[in-house]
Amino acid sequence: MNAPIAYPHETAPAPGVAAPVAPGIEWLCMPLPFALNHINLWLLADGDGYAAVDTGFALDPVKQAWKSALVERRLTRCIVTHCHPDHLGLAAWLEQETGAGLWIAQGEYLAAHMIVEQVAGYSINFMVEFFRQHGLDQARIDGLVARGNGYKKGVPAIPATYRRLFPDQLLKIGDHEWRTIVGHGHAPEHMSLYCAELGVLISGDMLLPRISTNISVTASTPHADPLGLFLDSIDKFRVLPEDTLVLPSHGRPFRGLHARVDQLHAHHAERCEVLIEACAGRAQSAADLLGVLFGRELPDPHQTMFAMGEAIAHLNYLEHAGKLQRIEENGLVRYVS
Repeated sequence: MNAPIAYPHETAPAPGVAAPVAPGIEWLCMPLPFALNHINLWLLADGDGYAAVDTGFALDPVKQAWKSALVERRLTRCIVTHCHPDHLGLAAWLEQETGAGLWIAQGEYLAAHMIVEQVAGYSINFMVEFFRQHGLDQARIDGLVARGNGYKKGVPAIPATYRRLFPDQLLKIGDHEWRTIVGHGHAPEHMSLYCAELGVLISGDMLLPRISTNISVTASTPHADPLGLFLDSIDKFRVLPEDTLVLPSHGRPFRGLHARVDQLHAHHAERCEVLIEACAGRAQSAADLLGVLFGRELPDPHQTMFAMGEAIAHLNYLEHAGKLQRIEENGLVRYVS
């Protein structure tokens, strides 16, 4: 029996207020303009300054919170776990303000440029056509088109240069050595950071305590199996000690990572069983199955985009496992068990 999940901190710090969570590690909580209303950033003591892990979404309140946090601190570098706007968004601004350069995996850096520049399969037009093939109705497609390139709103600029992170790379940050752990399924080359001496894992979005990480198929890789990649990736965390302090990008720091990995496997297995049942004897598109998978109305295009990507991810996973058959007829993709 794995140790249950436990939370050492009852509340998150106010924006711009750095709260200590471990020796030489401080917690910054920044606002987000979504239903998921916050992101955790981490400051790691690095000589006479601090290395930031992730940067926040490009919003004026986040910039002001950063300015408050930096009154008595100097940034040495910005280590970004992956390319999503709440993580990469202010890297260019922080570099301009402080001189702290960007450290990130190459796959994440290049993906960011592809999305910002709307290159090929990373464009809005390609995405909405992909979702149309998976059954999304015109009204919701129109909402996605009207939303436009939401990514660029969160990442208005990307640093022109960067230090490349590699899997299993050892980073000397202050007095401690951190090892990168690459994860797939949520982003191209998501980098978590683990310090054995401190017993701390900065998990990014790969291991969250209360919500499941979004796992989406993108239009550029329509036959991919990101859910399979994600489940394989989180299994890598099982080799870490059970009492490791996990610092996630959303939610509070927690212990009990083995139990959380088990919970996530069980969650996705249960969702897959629901989809198999829904597809029994009747071919269904991803859009047909949104209500089955999520059990609620999706209130806005932002959530529709993530939900469609996640529905297709589960269906592709089941197709790869031989539990669903993919049917393509008249420009529509459906699945049947």
